[in-house]
Amino acid sequence: MEPLKLTDARTLRALAHPARIALYEELAYGGAMTATELSKRIGETPTACSFHLRQMAKYGFVEEAGGGRGRARPWRLASFGWNIPATHDPETQVAGDAVLRLSRERAFARYQRWQETKAVHPREWLEAANDSDYLSYLTAEELQQVNRELHAVLERFRDRLADPAKRPPGALPVETLLLSYPIEPPAGDRGPEPHAPSPNRPN
Repeated sequence: MEPLKLTDARTLRALAHPARIALYEELAYGGAMTATELSKRIGETPTACSFHLRQMAKYGFVEEAGGGRGRARPWRLASFGWNIPATHDPETQVAGDAVLRLSRERAFARYQRWQETKAVHPREWLEAANDSDYLSYLTAEELQQVNRELHAVLERFRDRLADPAKRPPGALPVETLLLSYPIEPPAGDRGPEPHAPSPNRPN
């Protein structure tokens, strides 16, 4: 499945809710589930989950997986992941930023949980995991190229999301965050001089 491209404010606002982001993520990790099953995973009532799932279905985020009735109906993702293109429309920008903020808050919480619990993981996972921060001087075109190359690497494993049979033995869900952004405005638009971080090397 290709990522869902979100280009209008109304669709983005339909996703910009903590419970809906949580439902989307749980369906991505765990596959098709009912509202009752999902309620136990995200801490909402089955009624609330049913409502949010129906609203998400209206905008193409989820769909019925077939079988069951009422809250016993299983739901699944209609697509894996979403893409929010850059826009000059203020309303769409605000809605998109809200979705990203909610999603990143949950991702950073998972990162913090990894930091707090990684001691229980086998050594092979401790050595495989990565925590790096790079500072580079790039043009906008070079940054786009870097992002394209990094995405191409990770896209090689996308089919494993939808098809568990393609996951090799021992595979775990691994989250990779790609955040790249200028830390200063372009020349001529500078405000107060920021304090640039020191470039760190991979651990």
